[in-house]
Amino acid sequence: MKIRWLGHSAFRIETAKDTILIDPFFTHNPAFQGEDVKDVTKGVTHILLTHGHMDHVGDTIALAGELDAEVVANADLGDWLEFRGVKKVNPGATGGTIHTGNFSVTFTNALHSSAHLTEDGVSHSLGSANGLMLHFDDEPSLLHMGDTDIFGDMALIEELHQPDIGLVPIGDRFTMGGAVAALACQRFFNFKTVIPCHYKTFGLLDQTPDKFVAGMEGAKARVEVPDVGGTVTI
Repeated sequence: MKIRWLGHSAFRIETAKDTILIDPFFTHNPAFQGEDVKDVTKGVTHILLTHGHMDHVGDTIALAGELDAEVVANADLGDWLEFRGVKKVNPGATGGTIHTGNFSVTFTNALHSSAHLTEDGVSHSLGSANGLMLHFDDEPSLLHMGDTDIFGDMALIEELHQPDIGLVPIGDRFTMGGAVAALACQRFFNFKTVIPCHYKTFGLLDQTPDKFVAGMEGAKARVEVPDVGGTVTI
């Protein structure tokens, strides 16, 4: 498995059978500037969305058409995307599991919001905020936590799914900060590998992963901190 961080919460995940984008926020992502969209989207079969904020939905509508990719999202967000022309939407909701080809996606809980403000100033609710738990036949299991704070039922996610890899928001203000994210990883999960995200994109967020890295000192999990565009091979 190859995991490529594309800035903010966006990742490209390559397995032996599929190529997946999670939260493909490229066009207005200052951390992504200089990367080649065609390069990072080549061969993509699925687009997975944690929630409806535009720094996560990002370029989904355009990419879904160009790539003929299946989009996995919560049902309300899925309806919103279908209304805007996305043809292949595979909807679910918190607690549900979708089997899509060679892997499954379970919508886990996340403590966050999910809405979109349109050009006319109207706010549209786009369902729940979620984490995404991915299980593969012959690859490590992976949890993208989405945007979230720490919560005690993370222990249930571990009990039910035993994720090997954690993609963890650490930027503070809109999610848990690095120290709290490290506490979540150490107290509730038995990750083998963790990769921080949702930091340094904008000035309001923490600019480095230092607090997270310090908080993970002594943990069993391997902490990988790729540069934007960098790849971690598992």
